[in-house]
Amino acid sequence: MDNNQIPNKNNGNGPKMNMPKFNMNWIYAIAILALGLLYFSSGGPQNSSVSRTVTYSNFKTMIDSGYASKIVINKAQGMLKMYVKPEHIRDVFHQSAQQTGKDPYVEVEFGSIDQVEEYINQAKEAKTFTGDYTYENRKENDFINMIFYNLFPIVLLIALWMFFMRRMGGGGMGAGGNVFSVGKSKAKMYEKGGDLGITFKDVAGQAGAKQEIQEIVDFLKNPQKYTELGGKIPKGALLVGPPGTGKTLLAKAVAGEAGVPFFSMSGSDFVEMFVGVGASRVRDLFQQAKSKSPCIIFIDEIDAVGRARSKNPAMGGNDERENTLNALLTEMDGFGTNSGVIILAATNRADMLDSALLRAGRFDRQIHVDLPDLNERKEVFKVHLKPVKTDDSVDIDFLARQTPGFSGADIANVCNEAALIAARHNSQTVKKQDFLDAVDRIIGGLEKKTKVMTEQEKRSIAIHEAGHATISWFTEFANPLVKVSIVPRGQALGAAWYLPEERVLQTKEAMLDEMCSLLGGRAAEELFVGHISTGAMNDLERVTKQAYGMIAFAGMSDKLPNVCYYNNAEYQFQKPYSETTAKLMDEEVLRMINTQYERAKQILTEHKEGHAQLAQLLIDREVIFAEDVEKIFGKRPWTSRAEELLEAQMRADAERMAEERAKELEAEKAENEKNTEEADKEEA
Repeated sequence: MDNNQIPNKNNGNGPKMNMPKFNMNWIYAIAILALGLLYFSSGGPQNSSVSRTVTYSNFKTMIDSGYASKIVINKAQGMLKMYVKPEHIRDVFHQSAQQTGKDPYVEVEFGSIDQVEEYINQAKEAKTFTGDYTYENRKENDFINMIFYNLFPIVLLIALWMFFMRRMGGGGMGAGGNVFSVGKSKAKMYEKGGDLGITFKDVAGQAGAKQEIQEIVDFLKNPQKYTELGGKIPKGALLVGPPGTGKTLLAKAVAGEAGVPFFSMSGSDFVEMFVGVGASRVRDLFQQAKSKSPCIIFIDEIDAVGRARSKNPAMGGNDERENTLNALLTEMDGFGTNSGVIILAATNRADMLDSALLRAGRFDRQIHVDLPDLNERKEVFKVHLKPVKTDDSVDIDFLARQTPGFSGADIANVCNEAALIAARHNSQTVKKQDFLDAVDRIIGGLEKKTKVMTEQEKRSIAIHEAGHATISWFTEFANPLVKVSIVPRGQALGAAWYLPEERVLQTKEAMLDEMCSLLGGRAAEELFVGHISTGAMNDLERVTKQAYGMIAFAGMSDKLPNVCYYNNAEYQFQKPYSETTAKLMDEEVLRMINTQYERAKQILTEHKEGHAQLAQLLIDREVIFAEDVEKIFGKRPWTSRAEELLEAQMRADAERMAEERAKELEAEKAENEKNTEEADKEEA
């Protein structure tokens, strides 16, 4: 044979043998087949012969008639089997031998084995029974019981062992789906972060945060630019900010821009009911990251595992959580090195993190991702309005001013709600009014048009909301009024919308004016209704919190000036001030609130006629705008830039409301004429 024809398994050119793949199901099938053969060959059912049970007297009659071929006595069960001769099968069973089987028998229950033996011996002497009789002591189903109690546990253990071995062999790295991989990391790895389809262009606003994050990306792309000057890449960056500001979105943008492997997981993924699993997952995560370096690890909601450790574990400390944190601290910057591994983490509770986690060398940078300001909200609106079909009436600048304090997630929700509202009205485009309705829906809740109120309750709510509007109109630093409504929304029976000035610093005078405006509703109830109600509960809650903040934290009290009693120490149950100071705080809070309450009543008394007109207008129309208030009270003594921008919008809204009202009147008139014509026809 030529050597060239010898198949070579190394070069892959020779013929391949199609060997069948090994399958564990063959093992299971062979085991079941072996047990079945063992059962049917060792004492299982002997044959498929027919049997019947007879009484002991019938048994004696059959013996005397010479029907028996042999007898088998079972002492344990107190039963015997009498096998019938072939020529007497029809006499006993009334069937042929083909129907009853080869060895049919009758079963007989006996009382005393001695009597049975004596009777059988007499029959043998009388020649009526010439066969043999034997004994058996096993119980029925002994063989089945033997299999169940002896072989079944062994088979079960083998099956379980095979199952777990298959799971252990088939479980991928980081799968965490079986007991053998419970200590594996659950991080999702993206070889190319660009697969997420998110870049820094998709992150609107947050210019400062993006700048710091981009430096990390630039270092990964061009490290020589920094190392030539002796710089080192930051080992970690912590994204801190309120919910919905875009921390996770920034991390996704880093994954899309960096072009290196990216591991993503949540802080809660380290937590497990088994002891030591969290630390094992931390070690496994960093082991995978080192093998893929340079790479980025992103841990979302790191406060789940990085909370400050207690000085006294007996006071509620969780040893398992602390062990996980210790492993994380060691892996981030311990005795070993993690060159090329960058840690990104996000949390909205940075004050709860352990100080060892925040030190330089672990998280070198704390990047604050704050709520967007006016210009940043414009950029966020531009991003989220791209897929929305809007018309020319939509003004992004106006929408940005209408949403102070909104996060990026809130703005995305506004755009989505506006599109849903427009679709509900069968509109082809999303208009500005749809966005205003969406803002009202998010701030105030769903409008409850079917809520039933008495005329007295409606009048009380109108007086309450008119009180807020009146006080805000005649206080210098109060936020400009947008509109007032007594239509129930969510849990509120009425609401007033304002366009707040975005101030970097809040003065004491501005905070007192806001407090006075909040108390205007309760003051109006007391003055013009004659009794107070629970409608001011939310106002009182906000006023009380603001007053305590001004006195205890901001040092704005006359008797406690320039003192801040704020304390954020965890596991400290003692207040940072004495009981005397606490009593003084309570007195100052009460004095401040009562002073503003009397001021609110004084302003309302001076303008009670205008307040009455405003309340009646609310009762008639349910919704009024700043232009209606201006017609009653005149131009506001203090104007702001926001109010000037709102004037045109208020006029447009008033014209739109007038047009809608005119259409409603025309529809009512047409309906009345139609009803009149039908009535005339019926009379004719």
